[in-house]
Amino acid sequence: MKLIGLILAMLISAPISANESVAATGETTALITEAIDRAETAQIHGKAGHTSTLLEYAQESLTHAQAAEKKLTNTSPHLNESIKHLNEAIENAKQNHPETATRHMEKAIEQMRLSITK
Repeated sequence: MKLIGLILAMLISAPISANESVAATGETTALITEAIDRAETAQIHGKAGHTSTLLEYAQESLTHAQAAEKKLTNTSPHLNESIKHLNEAIENAKQNHPETATRHMEKAIEQMRLSITK
């Protein structure tokens, strides 16, 4: 998974045009890629019913996503939405609801991917 994240970071780290609503840098993209890696690991553990491990990786993903958000010069609706889903996943994992937490992880991953491709 790390290799996929590295390849994704390299492909997406090209400069974004001035017309884009989000001014992502290579560093921001790398943070989001790390957040996606952690979220994917959380999702795998959630599907296996490993709630405590899902929680751990979801929290790590949230840390990276929030760090990326702070680096942006403009807000990213997709990144903001992913952070909401990460928080929901964390809350559901704390309540021992791995299925619901996993669904929120899936949505967070989708939104994070959109945040670096748009």
